[in-house]
Order: sequence, then structure tokens, then C-alpha cells
Amino acid sequence: MLSPAHILPHESRELNLRETSILQAIVHLFILHGTPVGSRNVSKYLERSLPLSPATVRNTMMDLEDAGYITHPHTSAGRVPTDKGYRFYVDSLNVAHLPVQAEHVTMPEIASATRESLVKDASRLLSSLSRHLALVQIPQLTRAFIRRVEIIQLSSERLVVVIDLDSDTIKTLSLETTTPIDHTAIHGLSVFVNDRLVGKPLDVVHTIFSESVYQFSAGDGSLLRLFVDQLQSISREQTVGNVLVSGATNLIENKELTSPERLRSVIELIEDEDVIIHLLGNASSADGVAVRIGNEISNANLADYSLIATTYRAGNAQGSLGIIGPRRMDYGRMISIVQMMSSLLTNRFNGTPDVSDRRL
Repeated sequence: MLSPAHILPHESRELNLRETSILQAIVHLFILHGTPVGSRNVSKYLERSLPLSPATVRNTMMDLEDAGYITHPHTSAGRVPTDKGYRFYVDSLNVAHLPVQAEHVTMPEIASATRESLVKDASRLLSSLSRHLALVQIPQLTRAFIRRVEIIQLSSERLVVVIDLDSDTIKTLSLETTTPIDHTAIHGLSVFVNDRLVGKPLDVVHTIFSESVYQFSAGDGSLLRLFVDQLQSISREQTVGNVLVSGATNLIENKELTSPERLRSVIELIEDEDVIIHLLGNASSADGVAVRIGNEISNANLADYSLIATTYRAGNAQGSLGIIGPRRMDYGRMISIVQMMSSLLTNRFNGTPDVSDRRL
């Protein structure tokens, strides 16, 4: 199981208790209602925990605006958070627990999903729960450990190699030569590769065999070189469907993001798998959940959005998942949803689907 969600730190000037309370109230009220927040609303919101007059709140809001945490749109007297304000709010969050009913919805579907449909189902459920764009990357096999290699002879010149990985993934290779393959050579290759590969990750194959290929006693080493070349292709492959994207309509239907040009650029962006992989790779953290807000995302087209991402594990292989939505989102709940899906996928891929006694 993964550890509780951890928000990656971000430098910010230290605020006093009054400034912190007022800034958190502004961000919370703006997320809740979507309209600029005035001093009277903040004063009323804080009246039980920190009684302050609207005039005092107003003066503090001016200081917060000077410091870059909030701004006021046009001539409105109310304030809205900047990226810096959202960042302070997120860094100070005590991540809320997900409602139990959300777990009850997702766990049976994830537990009953086949391994082939698991990532697709997770993407769909992540989008449904968050009401944002959901991204789930299939586990990357480069760090998957090899458990066993079996070589099967189909004909005198054709072999099938079955590779059992610790992520419960089976990969097959087809080897064809121009000359007949002797049974002794096949046995020798099987012993040779199992002795060197079992317990090793895929991405060290080239290093392991860089010199050994010429020391292989069975034949001239051409069969081993063919095997190594094909095995390396597995760790390099980027197949269609490497990232499952769901919920594009959630972005389109968002009333705050009304610019057709901006929406078009975002839709084009999410259709580029390489960009999505890059975004997930930059944001996800093996230690917890990462949040990137507005201009913190390394893409100008996503300046109005936030990205919440993390990783999950399938054996020693690792995948990433996340959501993209407007900056005005319920960060506590979104972080909890992403963390919950990460835990469910990790448990499911590692053979422990029953997590009904766990509360996130």
C-alpha cells in the first residue's frame, strides 16, 4: 500500500496567523462559490474561529494582494486567488478523507476488472469521481523484474520466447533464423539467459549481455544477439494506448473555461500521448501526490489548469495517473481521489484486491 498523500513542498514567504486564516478562507470560499470574495464574507466565515471586523479583513487582504497571493478582477471589490495563493492553500491542506460511498463504488469495479481492462476502467472511474480529465499510464516495464524465461521451438528455424515478469505480465518474442537451430543450442541459450536474467530488471539487459554475447559457447552467438535485440525492443516500445485518457467532455462543459481557442489547444494537447507522458513524468512522485498549479505546469496551454498526479506499482514496474482540471477545484477531495485510485491499482496489480477495510 502507498503511504498517505504528501504534497510536494513549495517555497513561500511566512504568513502570520491572521494572514494565513484570511487567505485560506478566500481560497476556500472562491473554490466553493466561484465568485470574487469580499471582506464581509470572509469576516462572517471566520467569525467563530477568528473574529475580525470587515475593515481588519480588508486591510489584511490588501497586504496579501501586495504579496501576490490574491488579486481583484477588474473593478470588483472582491478578491480571487493567484497561483501563489492556491499554492499556499494546497501546501497547508490537511487532506480530507474521501466519502466511504466513493470507495464502495470504485472497489468492486476495480476488483472485478480483468487485467486487460484494469487501466481503462481506472481511467474511466477516475474521471467519473473527479469530474475532470483523467490520465492513467500503463505500468512501464523497464523496471519490471524477470522471473523466468522459457524458450519453445516451433520449427527448425523459429522460436517463441516467453518472459514472465514480476508485474504478472507475460511478454513473448518471436525469433527466426536463416539456418536450422539445434536443440542443444536452444537448451544452452535457455540455461544461459535464465542464469543471467532472473531477478534482474528489463532495462539492464544490454549491460548484462554487452560482453557475454561473445562468450556464449553454443554456436557463434548470433542466436543470443537476436534474443537480446528483441528483448531490448520490449523495454523501448511505446505502443498506442500507453496512456488512457477519459473525461474530455468534463473540460469542455466547464463553464469557467469558455474560450474556444484555449479549449481547442487543450484538446489538441491531450491527444498528444508524448506530451501527456511528459506531464505525468514531471509531476508524479513515488513518495506521494504532486500538485502543479497554473504556470507551474510546463506548458503554456495549461496555464488555467491544475494537474494532480502520483504513481502506482505493478511489481517493480511503475505507472502514473492523474487528473487535469481548472485551478478552482476542490484540492482536498481531488488529492484523495487520486491517492485512492493509486492504492486500488497497486493492490489490484499486486494480487491484493480486497482493501474494503481500508479508509483513506
